[in-house]
Amino acid sequence: MSSNKSSRRVFLLGVAATGATLATLSSAARAQAKLDDKDPQAQALGYVSDTAKADGKKYPKHANTQTCNNCALFQGKATDAAGGCPLFAGKQVAGKGWCSAWAKKA
Repeated sequence: MSSNKSSRRVFLLGVAATGATLATLSSAARAQAKLDDKDPQAQALGYVSDTAKADGKKYPKHANTQTCNNCALFQGKATDAAGGCPLFAGKQVAGKGWCSAWAKKA
């Protein structure tokens, strides 16, 4: 009977280790996905990976000083080249990017 307990313990430890490894790999893969300017959600919000390329006629309140890395929604540091944004779940936006939801960071 102790053999069964030992086998079960080894099995459960293996399952736990596999789950932790998959979770780590999954979060690393998500962190690496960059938002494409042609993504439907990106286009709906006027996202561009370079703020200088924003459509000034369509978004007259846009200024080239408005970038993702100085937006209240940006989930990285101000010096990061890219970071998360809750509007584009699972993808990173360019730090120098911009979208119509830009809001000044407090």
